[in-house]
Amino acid sequence: MRIKEVIVVEGKDDTSKIKQAVDADTIETNGSAVNEDIINQIRHAQEKRGVIIFTDPDYPGERIRHIVSQAVPGCKHAFLTKQEAKAKRDKGIGIEHASVSVIQEALSKVYEVTGEYESAITKEDLLACGLIGGPKARERRKKLGVALRIGYANAKQLEKRLSSFQIAREDFVEVMEQILKEEES
Repeated sequence: MRIKEVIVVEGKDDTSKIKQAVDADTIETNGSAVNEDIINQIRHAQEKRGVIIFTDPDYPGERIRHIVSQAVPGCKHAFLTKQEAKAKRDKGIGIEHASVSVIQEALSKVYEVTGEYESAITKEDLLACGLIGGPKARERRKKLGVALRIGYANAKQLEKRLSSFQIAREDFVEVMEQILKEEES
């Protein structure tokens, strides 16, 4: 599978794993110390070919995702769950630990953030589905993020992420019905 866009990753091990999974070029941020030179490279890539941000599903990865997407508007996003990115033997989490097939799936389902989309999913919907407040809210948000491949979001970020990734109301309802049905069993 050939990826036209340049994929932003954290380091060399991520690049190596990406190249096992797909034919693509990468830019490495070298961890969370994203400097102006890296941002300029990413801007140039965005102008010429487009960019997919594909960072680890942990705090440093989300921080890098935030820094890059703020500095370079219009980037696409691909996500792995913590389970998909978990190392077998040690406690590490990262793209370099994911299987080739999981990486291919994540890169086939990228999201583009848009500021112009008005979501049909409201805060009231999130409350009604038990995604905000309550004892099971955090776990439900995790399951929702996995099923929709948008990553985990806290209660405050969830509404914005659903909107900015243009998640259809029908998809949201279908996934939430499944999550709630699983809880009943």
